[in-house]
Amino acid sequence: MESENQTNVLEFLLLGFSAKSDIQFILFSLFLSMYLVTFTGNLLIVGAIVSDSSLHMPMYFFLSNLSIADFGFSSATIPKMLVNIQTQNKVITYAGCLSQMFFSFAFGCLDSLILTTMAYDRFVAICHPLYYNIIMTPRLCGLLVLGCWCISVILSLLETLTILRLSFHTHTQIPHYFCDPSEVPKLAFSDKLINNIFAYVVGTVMGVFPLTGILFSYSQIVSSILKISSAGGKYKAFSTCGSHLSVVSLFYGTALMVYLSSAASPSSKTNLVASVMYMMVSPMLNPFIYSLRNRDMKRALWRLFSQATASE
Repeated sequence: MESENQTNVLEFLLLGFSAKSDIQFILFSLFLSMYLVTFTGNLLIVGAIVSDSSLHMPMYFFLSNLSIADFGFSSATIPKMLVNIQTQNKVITYAGCLSQMFFSFAFGCLDSLILTTMAYDRFVAICHPLYYNIIMTPRLCGLLVLGCWCISVILSLLETLTILRLSFHTHTQIPHYFCDPSEVPKLAFSDKLINNIFAYVVGTVMGVFPLTGILFSYSQIVSSILKISSAGGKYKAFSTCGSHLSVVSLFYGTALMVYLSSAASPSSKTNLVASVMYMMVSPMLNPFIYSLRNRDMKRALWRLFSQATASE
């Protein structure tokens, strides 16, 4: 059995949520609604930023890429889950599983890196406002975003390549609704030392360093805000980064829920719920956080709606 190569594995079984038909219908309706809201919300954010010249600045350029990352993050797993629920078929092919792991890992890394880049943007805007336009040039912004995409794709590709070397039993059951890059290697019967080392290194790089950068940026931001004498000035300075701070808290808070629930009980329903919060709820809420707390985004969205209505 151990001589069986992973390329002979034609499919996995995603156990997912409840098998009861009435529960399945509720779950399908709920997750479809969440996905449609995520798709519409992030599409509107990107559309508003692209169509409104007043939003052609670094902060919104990064936000548009964050919306793309959020949509990609959800799209990597939710459509397949919806198909499985609708057809009552838990099968996912080996190639499909690898694709899910690649894209979910890539867009998850991209989310983290873009949030870090946005924190740096707010740090420059608040701590060095006189040099903001000199530092945050279009060229630098483009290079930062390109770097985020390249790092995410390269790390995800390396992650996928480490999975390719593993061997699995036919019809391996995955106690999840998608092929989780952190869980699938545990189900292999071949040696997983390289995978464990890689997961530890990448977890450190993508978990510790971005979060450290964000915390450092905000420590400097808070220090600068406290030096402002007027209460109105403090409020205005903090309001420029309030939405980003909310999104960071939501993203890393739900990620911590996934980590803690997985450490406590890898196959528990709690882990599934935590993953839903991380992969569905967070990308769905981000557009609302930015649009509801930002007057410029509200005006841009209103103009976008007006243009769409006028063209009908």
